[in-house]
Amino acid sequence: MTRSARPARSSDGGGSPRSRAGQPSRGGQSGRGGQSARRRPAPAPLQGDFETPVSTTPALPPVASFADLDMPNGLLATLTREGVTEPFPIQAATLPNSLSGRDVLGRGRTGSGKTLAFGLALLARTAGRRAESGRPLALVLVPTRELAQQVTDSLSVYATAVNLRIATVVGGMSIGRQAQTLARGAEVLVATPGRLADLIQRGDCKLGDVAITVLDEADQMADMGFLPQVTKLLDQVDPDGQRMLFSATLDRNVDRLVRRFLSDPVTHSVDASVGAVSTMDHHLFHLTDQDKKDAVTRIAAREGRVIMFVDTKRGADRLVKKLLSEGVRAAALHGGKSQPQRNRTLELFRTDEVTALVATNVAARGIHIDGLDLVVNIDPPVDHKDYLHRGGRTARAGESGTVVTLVLPEQRREMSRMMATAKITPNVINTHPRDPELVRITGAREPSGVAVVITPPAPAQPQGSGKSSSRSRSRGSGSGAAGGSAAGTGSRGSRGGRGRTRTEPGAAGGSGGGGFRGLAAGGNGNGSRRSAAGRPANGAGRPRRSSGGAGGGARRPS
Repeated sequence: MTRSARPARSSDGGGSPRSRAGQPSRGGQSGRGGQSARRRPAPAPLQGDFETPVSTTPALPPVASFADLDMPNGLLATLTREGVTEPFPIQAATLPNSLSGRDVLGRGRTGSGKTLAFGLALLARTAGRRAESGRPLALVLVPTRELAQQVTDSLSVYATAVNLRIATVVGGMSIGRQAQTLARGAEVLVATPGRLADLIQRGDCKLGDVAITVLDEADQMADMGFLPQVTKLLDQVDPDGQRMLFSATLDRNVDRLVRRFLSDPVTHSVDASVGAVSTMDHHLFHLTDQDKKDAVTRIAAREGRVIMFVDTKRGADRLVKKLLSEGVRAAALHGGKSQPQRNRTLELFRTDEVTALVATNVAARGIHIDGLDLVVNIDPPVDHKDYLHRGGRTARAGESGTVVTLVLPEQRREMSRMMATAKITPNVINTHPRDPELVRITGAREPSGVAVVITPPAPAQPQGSGKSSSRSRSRGSGSGAAGGSAAGTGSRGSRGGRGRTRTEPGAAGGSGGGGFRGLAAGGNGNGSRRSAAGRPANGAGRPRRSSGGAGGGARRPS
């Protein structure tokens, strides 16, 4: 498939295409020869909401079917095999333009299909190329490890269909293993900004060959303080490459990125700027502090799964301890847990071994659980964007869902303002734990009162190997490779003392056996297979420690 031409980007001086110093504007095979000329950013509006850029080139019309798109047969066949028959609105609207090479600014509610909207175009336009060692051809930047996992899981089966390799690099995992995966070559790189900056600083990755760059949930990256890192990374990719920015919400925080890095973008806003979901019911429960504590326990004991959001890691751990003592199968998910612990917790929740997941905002984006119909805000979120993304764990892909927020008397005014900002009209009731209306909405019931203990899932056994699990100083793989080699090892978390960890074989992630399923066990059936990396992270047998980010100013999710 031939690559479609894209409009030339203008330099500061006029209409000539941007190029690297002393090199043709579309070299792509060698590193950056110097600092590229940049367009002067358009002036930002002084006040108001995000101002949608005006495109000077007409957009292509939406399509009714994937078959109407110019994509490799392998992608079309895989879509059919996966049961993806008709494009969601954001996919139908953006894919004709992204496949033609246009820059795209896409806004769609959470669960609307944004990942395939940019992923299919990225894979189709990269198919047939091969990456050199440490030089990916396409880059997807995401704010959190969980979202990186979701993107990798969603795209891996399609990447395999067109013989492309995916690497995933995130903090909290072995940077040495990730460097090894990049050295073997990966066409598509899914990364969090901090870890990618670390790998570039070490000399393990160069972005000069990246012709397609995607920013997923750019507003959260800005909120988390990653904007300087993202800007530095975008300055290193091919200056004439394609850029796509997708998010459930767009606000003034991402104006700078849009104006500086997107050239004459096609803009598609499938939903309103606040990203509210029409299939989601919103309820504000006004109650007293003591009634709130009782209501939390009864709602958590419902038949069926629920995600409950709290403000702090300590608060999550305390609540889980209380729920377990009352007979509720609960577990905590927050930034204080190691990545392997978070992976195992999500797997328990996916398989109904845990029915109440108590989480901080670390799970507000990037966690996809099929069939989840209730989200409860025990502690109200800070702003309307956090509210929308917490609620976005339910009512995904056209399904219906319910979001309940427990509101104390002193929180009522702020919650009313937040709902108005989000353009949501909630159902507001004064209630108590045994109120029939509360029971009808949430399924709350009396817990058993018999304490329970959650048993972690047993480690997978090696396939085709007589060796048992071994002890190693390496900290597990942090990358995925679609269509890569077979067995590998994964970290079971720190055991303390000079960085020792116990390793275990990875669970099968696809055909061929022995592969990993990305960063989180279970995934959604599209997990990527990690290639083997059984050696320690460095020559001394001890992993290099990394801060997981660069630049110092980015705050970590709790």
